[in-house]
Amino acid sequence: MKDIMPVGDQFAMMNLPYEALGGVISKETLSFHHGKHLKAYVDNLNKALPGSGLEGLSLQEVVRRAQGGLFNNAGQVLNHTLYFEQFSPTPRPMGEKMKALLERSFGSVEAFRKEFEQKGATLFGSGWVWLSADQESKLVITQQRNAENPVTDGLNPLLTFDVWEHAYYLDYQNRRADYLAALWQLVDWPTVEERL
Repeated sequence: MKDIMPVGDQFAMMNLPYEALGGVISKETLSFHHGKHLKAYVDNLNKALPGSGLEGLSLQEVVRRAQGGLFNNAGQVLNHTLYFEQFSPTPRPMGEKMKALLERSFGSVEAFRKEFEQKGATLFGSGWVWLSADQESKLVITQQRNAENPVTDGLNPLLTFDVWEHAYYLDYQNRRADYLAALWQLVDWPTVEERL
């Protein structure tokens, strides 16, 4: 995964290359999720950074070192950036390298998807479900609460589905499992593979 660096002394709000994602994520959800929630995290992160001793570091390094409110905002900026960047209204299919890694780690792509969805659906409260690579490129699925990110455990995050209610409630109400199943239609697999 590429380091996300501040522009000058501030982290910038990422621009979305799409307004809606077909029938999976509506323009209204993206407007709230990206335009309100992510914007608040970016603004709060930039307010908290001065005097923290973490100025000028990559976003990933801030997440590894920060605590309290600074960690929460930095974590949510990193998590949302990875989430929004991995989707496309015209997604590209999975390559052979990723397919082989998923088969090696989970037995099959279908078994991976089933476990990933199950862990996303059963995470109590708000958080994220992640596919990450360890130091030996073995793939693992983790549940992370609130603003947590696998980088704090020495893992390289590759793919994430947001299971905070603001990510899906306008479109799916309380049907988190339906939201998780629908997101596969949007995953741009070469973007995920570039994070290896």
